[in-house]
Amino acid sequence: MGRRVFFGMVALGAAGVVFGSTVQSRVGRALGPGLADVLPGGNLFQIYSVSDTFPAISQHAYRLSVSGLVERPATFTFADLEAMPQVRLVRTFQCVTGWRVPDVHWEGVRLSHLLETVGLRPGSVALAFDSYDRVDTESLTLEQAHLSDVIVATRMLGGPITTEHGGPVRLYVAPMFGYKSLKWLSAIRVVDAVEPGYWEQYGYPVNGWLEGSTSTTLAPGSA
Repeated sequence: MGRRVFFGMVALGAAGVVFGSTVQSRVGRALGPGLADVLPGGNLFQIYSVSDTFPAISQHAYRLSVSGLVERPATFTFADLEAMPQVRLVRTFQCVTGWRVPDVHWEGVRLSHLLETVGLRPGSVALAFDSYDRVDTESLTLEQAHLSDVIVATRMLGGPITTEHGGPVRLYVAPMFGYKSLKWLSAIRVVDAVEPGYWEQYGYPVNGWLEGSTSTTLAPGSA
């Protein structure tokens, strides 16, 4: 790769951080999937996909199924999620490989609210998450899932979540490394044992806690 192309990509990535979701979407389309290795660390998102694809799901077509050890299995539309009580978080996004993006704004519904909506059956221990890319998976214990800064996110960077960032809906687990925040969230299954996710099967910690992490939680509807 030539120097002009490389530094052009750096400039595009920096613009994405400054100007938000619209430019981030353009960056993702320009770079394509599987190109994280050509972007520097620092205050830039590294756009990539474990499946070398960016599943494109419209808000209208989006569906999130919640099943397993629940009283009321359900499938939620994007509109259903937006109609639920919303929470806003401001938090540094930290990748386990070292790069980070400070003060990222997120919005969505608490995962604990979804679990209350469907009801948990006896024997529930953990959650298994599936992605629309049909490759990536993740897991959380029920205790982790009930933390106030674990959300099913519908907005980030001041706008809708772009396809490249895992939209229209992704998981956001604020107190853990970025690989726990599954992109293109398609399904949540309540299970009786932790099922290690995609990255855990390659040696990443199942409990990917950030050291000394703090988050800013804003009241629903606040700026």
